[in-house]
Amino acid sequence: MLHSRRGSCRPLGSTLVDEGVNFAVYAPQAKSLSLCLFDNSGHSEVARINMYLHEGGVWSVFVSPLSAGCLYGYRADGDYHPQKGKLFNVNKLLLDPYAKDLHGEFTWSERHFCHMPVGTLSHLDNAIDMPKSKVVDVPKYEGNKPKVPWSRTVIYECHVKGVTFRHPEIPESERGKFSALADPSFISHLQFLGVTTLELLPVHAFVSEQFLTTKGLTNYWGYNTLNYFTPHKAYLKDGDVREFQETVTRLHEAGIEVILDVVYNHTAEAGVDGPVLSFKGLNNQGYYRSVAQHPDVYINDTGCGNTLNIDDPHTLQLVLDSLRYWVEVMGVDGFRFDLASILARNADGFNRCHTFLQAVLQDPVLQDVKLIAEPWDIGPGGYQLGAFPVPWREWNDKYRDTLRRFWRGDQGVLPELAKRVHGSHDLFEHNLRGPLSSVNFVTSHDGFTLADWVSYEYKHNEANGEQNRDGHSANHSMNCGQEGFSTDPKITSLRLQMQKNALLTLFISKGVPMIASGSEFGHSQGGNNNAYCQDNRSNWLAWKSSQFNHSLTFFIKELVALRRQFSAFSHPFYIHANDSRFSVRWLNELGEAMNPEQWHEAQRRWLVYTLLDKQQQQALLIILNASTDLLNLSLPEPPFSQHWQLAISSCKADKTVTNSVAISPQSSWVFTSVKEGITHG
Repeated sequence: MLHSRRGSCRPLGSTLVDEGVNFAVYAPQAKSLSLCLFDNSGHSEVARINMYLHEGGVWSVFVSPLSAGCLYGYRADGDYHPQKGKLFNVNKLLLDPYAKDLHGEFTWSERHFCHMPVGTLSHLDNAIDMPKSKVVDVPKYEGNKPKVPWSRTVIYECHVKGVTFRHPEIPESERGKFSALADPSFISHLQFLGVTTLELLPVHAFVSEQFLTTKGLTNYWGYNTLNYFTPHKAYLKDGDVREFQETVTRLHEAGIEVILDVVYNHTAEAGVDGPVLSFKGLNNQGYYRSVAQHPDVYINDTGCGNTLNIDDPHTLQLVLDSLRYWVEVMGVDGFRFDLASILARNADGFNRCHTFLQAVLQDPVLQDVKLIAEPWDIGPGGYQLGAFPVPWREWNDKYRDTLRRFWRGDQGVLPELAKRVHGSHDLFEHNLRGPLSSVNFVTSHDGFTLADWVSYEYKHNEANGEQNRDGHSANHSMNCGQEGFSTDPKITSLRLQMQKNALLTLFISKGVPMIASGSEFGHSQGGNNNAYCQDNRSNWLAWKSSQFNHSLTFFIKELVALRRQFSAFSHPFYIHANDSRFSVRWLNELGEAMNPEQWHEAQRRWLVYTLLDKQQQQALLIILNASTDLLNLSLPEPPFSQHWQLAISSCKADKTVTNSVAISPQSSWVFTSVKEGITHG
């Protein structure tokens, strides 16, 4: 027989205590809370137990005997008054916001809706279509973390399923699962490239939107969070959440960090007419932002129906508790925050001193992890690139767009390109940040792949079922002579060279480089630049035999090695004219300093510059020629050797040159001058 009594209001969620379990949930405006216990199948409710209210709006109950594996949910009763933002409905089984594990599948049905239509309370019970919260006890992470400094970080952004689902050397039962990321064959691939840090697309439990499922599609990327503490169950081989922790341990043993892409900006509950699954049924007015004086109207700065209300202290607590859980228990090394501007916005707009940013900075756990912002959203004042404080890093879309435009051959890009390859000082230096604040990338999960960027001038998103209206149109892309797939050797050769140009530019730029998975062997999505709903070969890397030895793989390996040999790329500060150790010189085709007029010549589509470290006695000569013409270039005197030595190029070339060189059209080159006998790094 089960026994229940008043429990503890802390910690929130379910906690194993002696022979029982303490349950605690925040629902300040509810009139009553019930704990619903289910049998092992999750289909039958076996007990419904009243919970006790504490001051501050937390409800608790301690139940014994009860153990790990117990399945449960909550029912909250209270006022149903949409115009006042109150959406209580006792007929809806609610997930515990602090659940550390889930059991069963989520199934879309009309039972999930609080009202049909708005204003008419639904009496349908949704328990049969809801996953159940599950009591679990996961020990704290005990592995040794690599703690790779930003100066040596190379990020590889990937999707858990897509990056391994077709990998022939990974056991079939593990493909597409967390455990596959720690398979020796995949780890060896990352190590060969020189990757230090995996950035995983969302792994919090998520569901697909109903409009997608009705079209036979799914939310493949995962930016539709159901719960912020539970690993997505489809990525678990045997359903045990500790599999994620074990995967992190094995990656750490190989020296590879794990960063999570997290979505603390909205949830799967959509707008006021969306489903009631957890947060909305417990504290709708607290968890979500609404229009002032109109609590029934959600603010939609995400484009997904709702916006998490980080200004609410209990919502802020939820986010911070979730972040700490993934660091302390699951062992991750950092986070990339989707639509991060939302997390620092209050009623007056973006605030770089927002409570959330201050709380993270002062938190003894979170202050030491990698923090990356996607510094924009669709809300007012949403574009905030460069506005986040130390120690945040930011995705730099200006870098992406400038690099793409330059290599496409656009005019007037040169001054902007110089800023971007030099670490974007105009964006970050104003608030005492250095070049390593910029996360540089050419492509990411969102948009064209690297191969598609040089193969398609236009997006081809018909498979998404929105008549090609979705996805960005301004891709700054090219097709090199033919739209889409081509067997023309001239076109395929140029496409390969242009991909190498982009990669070379990325790795010789000051900042933190990030590549999207598949860039290393020409993965194509068939021109789809918004493949968020394509759980198929559009997103699954092929891992063909030809791709295991792809020239881009070896090219990236060489670029990473080159980057690590030269101190200019790890230097945490910008280089200025009065720098006693480092110098940068921007040169024209005569090997002389660029004059102001030359910077703005429309026909000038090449950038030539040197980077010197006087202390280490090493120098780089970098030549980026986006012109379709041959460039005859006079070289400056090599400062630390007799000749400039070619380190790497996107095309075939002689290793050693004298005082001049003919630079091929649409090509990139790096030469070095290093004092003999000196070790660099």
